[in-house]
Amino acid sequence: MCGFTGFVSQSSAPDVQALHAMGDTIRHRGPDEEGHYVDGCCAIAHRRLSIIDLANGHQPMSSPDGRYVLAYNGEIYNFQDLRRELQAAGHTFLTNSDTEVLLHGYMQWGAGVTARLRGMFAFVIWDKERQELFGARDPFGIKPFYYAVMGDLFFFGSEAKSFLPHPGFRKELNTAALKFYLTFQYSALNESFFKGVYRLLPGHQFVHRNGVTEFSSYHAISFDPQPMPLERRAEQIREVVTESVKAHEISDVEVGAFLSGGIDSSVITALSRPDKTYSVGFANKGFDETSEARALCDELGLRNLSKTITPEEFFSALPAIQYYADEPNANLSTVPLYFLSQLAARDVKVVLSGEGADELFGGYITYQTTRPFRAYRKLPKGLRRAVAKAAGKLPAFHGQGFLTKAAKEVDEYFVGQAFIFGNDEAQRLLKPEFRSELTWHDVTAPYFDAVKDADDLTKMQYLDLHMWQPLDILRKADRMTMAHSLELRVPYLDREVWAVARAIPSAQKMRGKSTTKYPLRVAAETMLPPDWVKRPKVGFPVPFVAWLQEEQYYNWAKDLISQDYVARFFDQAYLLDLLEQHYTGKAHTHRKLYTVLSFLIWYQVYFPEACGCQPFAPPRR
Repeated sequence: MCGFTGFVSQSSAPDVQALHAMGDTIRHRGPDEEGHYVDGCCAIAHRRLSIIDLANGHQPMSSPDGRYVLAYNGEIYNFQDLRRELQAAGHTFLTNSDTEVLLHGYMQWGAGVTARLRGMFAFVIWDKERQELFGARDPFGIKPFYYAVMGDLFFFGSEAKSFLPHPGFRKELNTAALKFYLTFQYSALNESFFKGVYRLLPGHQFVHRNGVTEFSSYHAISFDPQPMPLERRAEQIREVVTESVKAHEISDVEVGAFLSGGIDSSVITALSRPDKTYSVGFANKGFDETSEARALCDELGLRNLSKTITPEEFFSALPAIQYYADEPNANLSTVPLYFLSQLAARDVKVVLSGEGADELFGGYITYQTTRPFRAYRKLPKGLRRAVAKAAGKLPAFHGQGFLTKAAKEVDEYFVGQAFIFGNDEAQRLLKPEFRSELTWHDVTAPYFDAVKDADDLTKMQYLDLHMWQPLDILRKADRMTMAHSLELRVPYLDREVWAVARAIPSAQKMRGKSTTKYPLRVAAETMLPPDWVKRPKVGFPVPFVAWLQEEQYYNWAKDLISQDYVARFFDQAYLLDLLEQHYTGKAHTHRKLYTVLSFLIWYQVYFPEACGCQPFAPPRR
């Protein structure tokens, strides 16, 4: 795992001093080694975390003839097969690294190399002869890739913060991003919170030449449900996940595993049997899964290391977390993931984790609907809407919400796994400069339109695979692990596993009122104790809801909301009222408050000059 950054300049020689400062900004991604490449137009900085072929694999890596220069972040799990294929075609290798295989793959197949790769990756290849930059990102968006055009400069890199040291980069807040962040809890637009800085979409690649950038898609997510008996389906899942875990264990350093009390990480742990597993929790009742993790390790004969996070540690870490996140992050589970990564990084450089299982196999309870709900949805839409309109005029009664929701199409109510502020409340909270006539429906509509003929579950999965997974789950996973120079590998998000998951019909994914990803649970019956197979999804529960009702943290939030610069963005009186409602127990508004507070902390970190704060000093690794 590594990080890279750089720029292409059309009119002046690259600023070498700026390039080194840019590379230093992402030192946490690769503390083992640094490398630089500079010619008349292109400048690349690379930071390496040595995992494969520790003595070699230096980057940026040049081709034998010197024409191509590669900077790469990720792991190619089928690199040994590709290496043999390339050797048969006449290529000679000097290292045992997947980096060199990727470089020679591009020399052999050009842009077609991306379709052959099994792994997680983001990379650029500079063609000195054509003065052309090629870049690509993996199909699921596991590895990050940012780019920006500022005048005649084309910036590219693993993290947006790496652009900041360059004098040609203009740091400016993207005012359009804030409203949608308030709804989704993450930066939901293609343009990031830094104006002019964009993310390369998952499964996409580009060519930049003579100041012009052309983008194309090389992989599209699609479902292809096929009938198959449940037991055979479970066997197929068992086989492909087992093989994927084996591929993801390829490493020249020790590999550990993250372990919670849920089925996803438990399956990965049971298959990989690492020497060390890692878990975190909180002392508050109902917010600690470390005992479940230890119990599973006891049954499997594995070692588990755990940590209890204190509220003082939680709040103290928030500025660093927003710094490493690059963009505002309001997923509460990001904080325990930060401490979990810190714990694991004391022993290992690589960990396996269970991200992706919910999106691939249908693991969220929001995907589940009851039999009465599905039956009612078969009634004519006009009739359902008329009933909902009439029910809405009546005093609150049991079943009113059922009638209202069942009258809507899935694209009218589903935004993903977090829905913080609705359109109207976001408009009410924001100052005019940050309001927009666009709504969250405008953001989600293109994805729903792409699967308009699919069933509701498929539509929800499709949206989550394009938004929630890459923009929230995988972004926080990459940033929090890399903050501690730790490589995270996700065996579920593998092209072979996806080939099996995409063929599962929606009707086979759910059972009863609350059993999700049913085929995966059946597959796990031979790998885990019965209790673990049945465990519901919990995630990383955080007791912020309770802490915000304690005077110390209530005052912390009140002081932050009351600062002068906050009035530029929000109606402060409205926010203080939300805080009072929560503090006095009138309503649980903690998720709304945490979303706003996270943005304010992020803004202090990245725009200290605009809010009268001292510049944030990131921890040195």
